[in-house]
Amino acid sequence: MFIFRTNFHHEGWSWTPETPNLFDVEFVLKQKENIKDVVSSYFGLRKIHQENGMIYLNNKPYYQKLILDQGYWPTGLMTAPTDDALAKDIQVAKEMGFNGCRKHQKTEDPRFLYWADKLGYLVWGECAAPAVFTHDSSKRLMQEWTEIVDRDYNHPCIVTWVPINESWGVPKISFDRQQQHFSQSLYHYLHSLDATRLVISNDGWAMTETDICAIHHYGHGEEKEEDKYQDFVTTLSTREDLLNRPSTPWPIFANGFIYQGQPILLTEFGGIGFDFSGQKGWGYTSVKNEVDFIKNYRRIINAVYRSKGLWGFCYTQLTDVEQEINGLLTYDRQPKCDLKEIKKINDSFRTPYLE
Repeated sequence: MFIFRTNFHHEGWSWTPETPNLFDVEFVLKQKENIKDVVSSYFGLRKIHQENGMIYLNNKPYYQKLILDQGYWPTGLMTAPTDDALAKDIQVAKEMGFNGCRKHQKTEDPRFLYWADKLGYLVWGECAAPAVFTHDSSKRLMQEWTEIVDRDYNHPCIVTWVPINESWGVPKISFDRQQQHFSQSLYHYLHSLDATRLVISNDGWAMTETDICAIHHYGHGEEKEEDKYQDFVTTLSTREDLLNRPSTPWPIFANGFIYQGQPILLTEFGGIGFDFSGQKGWGYTSVKNEVDFIKNYRRIINAVYRSKGLWGFCYTQLTDVEQEINGLLTYDRQPKCDLKEIKKINDSFRTPYLE
């Protein structure tokens, strides 16, 4: 095998959502002068890490504006109708000012990851959670994550692994040492397989060892519920307020674990319900028309942007799915409002000074 290096890496070649540089590679297998096989692929140069309460992309502070994406489709359920449809989801999200997604409770089609690599779109990788905590479920989840990392390791778009969400499959993790050990083992196992990405031990609450403090908070209330909204604003305002939020059924960290300076991201919030197409369902709050939809989106995002403790967010969610009507798009991908207005709100942000 002959490998030719024509130049050295410099910063302008790095992969980012804004400049998704990819390098084409062709492997040619020869026997003497006869070509036996040709394989084409690509790669991207990208580094992700966290320090000083911030996430860095290629050694520069990078604020993630993510959208929760469950990857459901009205005809194929978990299967997209076409390859173009996968690309379109990414294009529309970017047009709204998001720079990535949290693929929620789904290990996505490799074609989606291809388009995320090519179009420039960060991805947090997840898989479906087990229903209960058992010896067999633990073994199966560990094996599934082995297969996920083996399959998707080389995609530059993937920057974070999320092995557990909201204590699903580990319902007693707040106080049960066995379930905490399992969460820790997943965290360390994923790092042993993949030292290039961040890992969240339990997205939402009751975290053990984790690279990101990932908090869920849907308590912003309806527009008329000003007290709820002000509580939401106050809770997000500083790092200390986020970590010491008013009592909820679930602690931010599991018993025996404490915050250690990780970046804090609001990884679920929003979820404004809007029955745009006659689909019955629910949202965390509700509106009746497009004007109020945009107004409420602005109200909620402004609270996030005012925070001096957050270093990114993941808004719920990209599309309506089954019984949930809290997407920015309908189930069949029709915009519920002028998407330029969503982009204008998302783009109003300036990187905060963290206190």
